[in-house]
Amino acid sequence: MADTASLSTGTDGVEGGVGLTALLVAAARAIETHRPDSLAQDVYAEHFVRGAEASAHWPVRPDQAPGGDASPLWGRFARYFGLRTRVLDDFLLRSVRTAGARQVVLLGAGLDARAFRLDWPSGCVIFEIDREAVLAFKHKVLDSVSAEPGATRVPIGADLRDDWAGALTSAGFDTTIPTVWLVEGLLFYLPPAAETALIDTVDRLSAPGSALAYEVKLEKDLTEYRDSPLYTSTRRELGIDLLGLFSREPRPDSAARLTDRGWTASVHTPFDFTRRLGRGPLPEENDALAGNRWVFADRTGAA
Repeated sequence: MADTASLSTGTDGVEGGVGLTALLVAAARAIETHRPDSLAQDVYAEHFVRGAEASAHWPVRPDQAPGGDASPLWGRFARYFGLRTRVLDDFLLRSVRTAGARQVVLLGAGLDARAFRLDWPSGCVIFEIDREAVLAFKHKVLDSVSAEPGATRVPIGADLRDDWAGALTSAGFDTTIPTVWLVEGLLFYLPPAAETALIDTVDRLSAPGSALAYEVKLEKDLTEYRDSPLYTSTRRELGIDLLGLFSREPRPDSAARLTDRGWTASVHTPFDFTRRLGRGPLPEENDALAGNRWVFADRTGAA
């Protein structure tokens, strides 16, 4: 479910474990791009899918998807990722255009192509942090289509379980100016202590005027939805056992932690945005998306 392969099981790249979920999201973005009522456009997504042996046969257009929109995987789940992409695109662009931030950090960037496909204001710097092997695959694909970023892009090969903050500051990150942070599809793979450490590091590095968006799952028992069509179809059709990749430990309340440190935070369900935009998944029975939350936080006080 991640855009990152930072915590890949059994491989450092995108061909297995959590890395495969980066390809799943890319396939969903490719399908979304070709929908007549598309929520987000990513012309690079299908090149990532076709560029990896593990996903070369996956669909990248709606008419290639077995079952079409009736498919739990290529219909509802793919539409979820399209919705998530649109909402987080809007967050990033709003933060740099309205709030004036010019420093963006994508934690566990994976196959995120936002540095290339979004219309960034002049002066923006996009830091992308992920493992070296993931970035190498990403660069190989982007180079093959002569992709050019629309802002200054600084890729940083680092494991988020190591000193990524040191690598970030060494790459030119400025702790004295506002930063826009994005943690998309990552935290539910981390143990609670690692999530807390990541949130605390973001807090420590953020100047007033910074903004953060991240995704969490709040179910008390993930196995309650083990027979959900989203989980069973992903496992059956792609061999990706999401429940086997997710951390099963109780999740921390990172939004409250940020609030205690002077941030303002709002917590939303994906369905809030489905209703707002008129497209995307709505709640259903035995719903693996029931516990998903998107959190948006702003640091307005003193750091």
